[in-house]
Amino acid sequence: MKLLLTSGGVTNPSIHSTLEQLLGKPVAECHALCVPTAQWGHPMCGPRSVRGLVAAEPDFQYFTGLGWASLGVLELTALPTIGAERWVPWVREADALLVDGGDATYLSHWMRESGLAELLPSLPDMVWVGVSAGSMVMTPRIGEYFVEWPAAPDDRTLGVVDFSIFPHLNAFPQNTLADAERWAAGIGGPAYAIDEQTAIKVVDGAVEVVSEGHWTEFGS
Repeated sequence: MKLLLTSGGVTNPSIHSTLEQLLGKPVAECHALCVPTAQWGHPMCGPRSVRGLVAAEPDFQYFTGLGWASLGVLELTALPTIGAERWVPWVREADALLVDGGDATYLSHWMRESGLAELLPSLPDMVWVGVSAGSMVMTPRIGEYFVEWPAAPDDRTLGVVDFSIFPHLNAFPQNTLADAERWAAGIGGPAYAIDEQTAIKVVDGAVEVVSEGHWTEFGS
């Protein structure tokens, strides 16, 4: 897959240009599925925030509200009960998966349980656009600092990429660079701290930071 891993979405022209480069055509010609699943695992999320994502409300203008040709919903918790013969074609027909934030360990669990994680390697043209936990789920670990799901066995996630991500740099009082440095010291591997104006593009293992803001690399 082609990965666009963001903290806050497609927030500036540089990230938008990168997204369309990955898609190979304008956003307005692309069909997307949004994945709200991670929200259910986080105590700060719930029905209203999920509705906001799905309805492309103003808070999601940089994500589901980008002007997609069509926008559907892929709820991972439902997939095991309806059969792959139904949902796999939905995924294969999409140009992009818009995977929202919440708790990355919860999202990782349901990506495995649903079968989506197993399907991903067969989707070389799909663009995965992650926000926060939707980006972090692709990393090996997120650190205990970001685990909010009480049933999480540990902080491990899918490990599709070999680096970890500290999102929302300087967006919250507890997400300062000093906080990121303490977090990175416990990760034990390469990592990036990224703000809302930064994305990480990964294609065929090549990593590129796209930013009009601030970011820091750890353990390189």
